[in-house]
Amino acid sequence: MGYRNVLIEFDDDWGTIIINRPKKLNALNKETIAELHMAFKELNEDDEVRVIIITGSGDRAFVAGADIDEFADFDKDKGKKLSKKGQELLFDFVSNLKKPVIAAINGFALGGGLELAMASHIRVACDTAKMGLPEVSLGLIPGYGGTQRLPQLVGKGKAMEMIMTGTMISADDALKFGLVNHVVPEGELISFCEGLAKKISRNSPIAMGAAIKSINANFEDGVNGFKTEIEEFGNCFGTEDFKEGTAAFLEKRKPSF
Repeated sequence: MGYRNVLIEFDDDWGTIIINRPKKLNALNKETIAELHMAFKELNEDDEVRVIIITGSGDRAFVAGADIDEFADFDKDKGKKLSKKGQELLFDFVSNLKKPVIAAINGFALGGGLELAMASHIRVACDTAKMGLPEVSLGLIPGYGGTQRLPQLVGKGKAMEMIMTGTMISADDALKFGLVNHVVPEGELISFCEGLAKKISRNSPIAMGAAIKSINANFEDGVNGFKTEIEEFGNCFGTEDFKEGTAAFLEKRKPSF
């Protein structure tokens, strides 16, 4: 399909989604969220794509938040619907994709931008990136999963501080707090993420999907993550990837998944 606010690029075994609203610092509006859903869905269903990279256009912002003018006049019912629909359409959707998603944070990741990065499975920031959840300065709280995913990554105390102060943190602090996996020089961000994608893409796509499902299960209310792991572990034994992986190991060669 055609996109107005999103670009998709393909390279080897991965696809890159670029949020393309540089004049708005790649801010998320309803149209962009819908397009991102479709872009992720497209790459998730493409058998040639093993890994997905998400980044922002330009060198100033990954995503600098949401378009405030879209919801400035909302009442509480519209606010609840906005949060629910956004979580279902994009943020939870990304978190539960069967393919690994790497967020390449190339500048400001604020509000919904940081929430999108946190919904991704791996986060890499350039050394000039700034991150934060400033919603309290608007009389709001994070509504796209920020109050849930941030404590999972940095701990309850640090999440409370970041959300209640609404201040930005540096890439180095984000690394220290466990919010991002890596910090790299600005000019090396995409190549570093592509290197990660290359390493990941050598492994079993089925196993990666099972691992994502099992890890996420530990953070779902009412779900026993250990039981999910047992189920997914057993399911792997019935796949062609398991046959190929074990055969390659015994034959002392690299597997071909």
